[in-house]
Amino acid sequence: QVQLVESGGGLVQAGGSLRLSCAASRRTFSTYGVGWFRQAPGKEREFVASISVSGRSTGYADSVKGRFTISRDNAKNTAYLQMNSLKPEDPASYYCAATPTSMGSRNRSQYNTWGQGTQVTVSS
Repeated sequence: QVQLVESGGGLVQAGGSLRLSCAASRRTFSTYGVGWFRQAPGKEREFVASISVSGRSTGYADSVKGRFTISRDNAKNTAYLQMNSLKPEDPASYYCAATPTSMGSRNRSQYNTWGQGTQVTVSS
């Protein structure tokens, strides 16, 4: 089973940018749809973005549309989440996840492999 490791989190000022990476342990990563989710303290884990196996199809939560961009490099077994114009409501632990659903999914239950998360903090 593929294992996922996120990196790139940190502290950034409001309006700033961060790029999160999700490195997979196996080449089979290229056969999985990928999603990014986030969870703030006391809240449910929520969908942020998803990307298909090919990378040609993406989806975003309304709250991040136009600010965040999901991408993947299958040759490097890595997915990315570019976060621009970060807002005070964006801080959370960010998780990447893999799903056998080739198009990716907004549904958390479709994902069977999760990373350990990376923390994003935004200062105002």
